[in-house]
Amino acid sequence: MKRREGERRQNRHLREVLDELVDHVRNVARNARTMPPAELAYAEQRLEWLAEEVWRIALEGDETA
Repeated sequence: MKRREGERRQNRHLREVLDELVDHVRNVARNARTMPPAELAYAEQRLEWLAEEVWRIALEGDETA
């Protein structure tokens, strides 16, 4: 499937939330072994929130755009 020119940037808010999700996953992957259980639980919860936000924006669009 060929991507249209500039398509990646048409939904700036989605891109920002995706970037935040990727940064969070990388941070957790690097530090999970040394994180206290409460911090790890919060990191998992935040991961779920970010994933839900990405899914919502991708399906419904971004009303802030």
